[in-house]
Amino acid sequence: MDYGLMDILKLIGALGLFLYGMKLMSESLQKVAGDKMRTFLAAMTSNRVKGVFTGIFITALIQSSSATTVMVVSFVNAGLLSLVESIGVIMGANVGTTVTAWLISILGFKISMSAISLPLIGLGLPFLFSRNRSKKNWGELIMGFALLFIGLEFLKTSMPDIKHNPEILTFLSEYTNMGFGTSLIFLGIGTLLTILIQSSSATMALTLVMCNSGWISFDVAAAMVLGENIGTTITANLAAMIANTSAKRAALAHLIFNTFGVLWMLLVLPYFLDAIAWVNMNLLHGGNPFESATAIPISLSLFHTAFNILNVLLLIWFANFIVKVVTSLLPVRENVDEEFKLQHIKTGILSTPEASLFLAKQEISTYAKSTKKMFGYTKQAFNENNDKNFTKLFDKISTREDESDEMEVAIADFLTSVSETRLSKENSERVRAYFKMVSDIESVGDSTLNIAKAIKRKRDQKAWFPQELRDNINKMFVLVDNALDMMLDNSRKDFAEVNIKKAWEIERTINDYRTALKTEHLNNVEEQKYKYQAGIIYSDIFSECEKIGDYCINVSEAINEIKE
Repeated sequence: MDYGLMDILKLIGALGLFLYGMKLMSESLQKVAGDKMRTFLAAMTSNRVKGVFTGIFITALIQSSSATTVMVVSFVNAGLLSLVESIGVIMGANVGTTVTAWLISILGFKISMSAISLPLIGLGLPFLFSRNRSKKNWGELIMGFALLFIGLEFLKTSMPDIKHNPEILTFLSEYTNMGFGTSLIFLGIGTLLTILIQSSSATMALTLVMCNSGWISFDVAAAMVLGENIGTTITANLAAMIANTSAKRAALAHLIFNTFGVLWMLLVLPYFLDAIAWVNMNLLHGGNPFESATAIPISLSLFHTAFNILNVLLLIWFANFIVKVVTSLLPVRENVDEEFKLQHIKTGILSTPEASLFLAKQEISTYAKSTKKMFGYTKQAFNENNDKNFTKLFDKISTREDESDEMEVAIADFLTSVSETRLSKENSERVRAYFKMVSDIESVGDSTLNIAKAIKRKRDQKAWFPQELRDNINKMFVLVDNALDMMLDNSRKDFAEVNIKKAWEIERTINDYRTALKTEHLNNVEEQKYKYQAGIIYSDIFSECEKIGDYCINVSEAINEIKE
């Protein structure tokens, strides 16, 4: 076979150029869409049918089902989407990703896009040097689109010529006459290729080129496409291995949905392919894909879309059942405070700063929720009479504070990585605000531990608090809880929705109450209503509570600064 090392490197280089073009186009589309894409996703998923159409639209727009899936998982973690609604979006993403195959089939094979790719690069080049971020994003979009089709053209020309290399067909023919076994073999090849390349779109492009070059037949290519549908879910499940239970469930639901679809399609594959061939010949006026290699790309794209649409129509009614299955397979472990672990940014930095900052915001909100829960343990410890139970609570608070420090470092490292990318002015302001928020939330954890230590000193030293002091501390705890609730609420909201006025009212209430307690405390010490030792601990507790109020208002102010 006259196909040497240089030819193989050319083929790999062509695939690399295609992948880079796809990556650049997908990233720039996400940048152009920005926050509107996420707002649309949140607004249009109130039921599973809307979720499907939302998944189709967004995935077709950004050309990346993986980006859509990661965003959906983030919404599930944040409580903005239920698992049922997320399954609808994931189903839609499967259909939306078939748009790529149509672009390649129509523009890549029917129209010579390579002839206009260089003029497109010339058109996009001035935008790349623009100081305007939006124009720069559009320039990258045009460049990515052009590079994708240049890569596809190189991919077509780099494929071995069957006429001069008949040995390739001889090699493949050993596996193409095994009936159902052939489908299984090439299904596995499609799955493996997708896992290796980490892009179902790139594997689809490779399959189309192989068909167009006469390497494989229509039925073999269809089996590879089915494998690509499984391969793309395995990639998501591998990414979800280090994520939380919600992420694992969403990824597993994706795998179950696609795998079941592949299983039923394998049973009817010969009949379904005959129907696709009939549609292509009689309705689309194309050739017979079983006889003409040039007719395969359009027929394969039609098969890809029809299969995914039918699979959605069949399984959308079983979304609740899929939820029950994944919930039973992946139950939440008891006595594990999963909220005190990273839940969002463990999926890694996304392809755009906008998407990454969205994950960071969700993680910070989770961090705030975890810290509020830690303060709840401290309240229990103050009113706990049993020494054994108190020791358990104190150990839990101490452990949570260590975890809080680790979360602060992890989120800060993530934000540092994001800040090293090209950021717009607005995103730079967001990064600064997020750094402030993380620092103040961590300080809430520090003060909460200080309160717990003061309570422990009280028990160790057997310092007695009159009932009046106990009531005062519990009342302060209620006010601090209000401040933490407001901090948590504002951390979840969009910047334009922050209730800074209410946050300030709560902060002033805490300050006024702290001042009143301090004045009363000094008078009580003079009148010797309780021991000086108990008074010091009492003062330490309400003073740390006031500090928590300060940190809470700092978080809300950091968000409000971006709004202004």
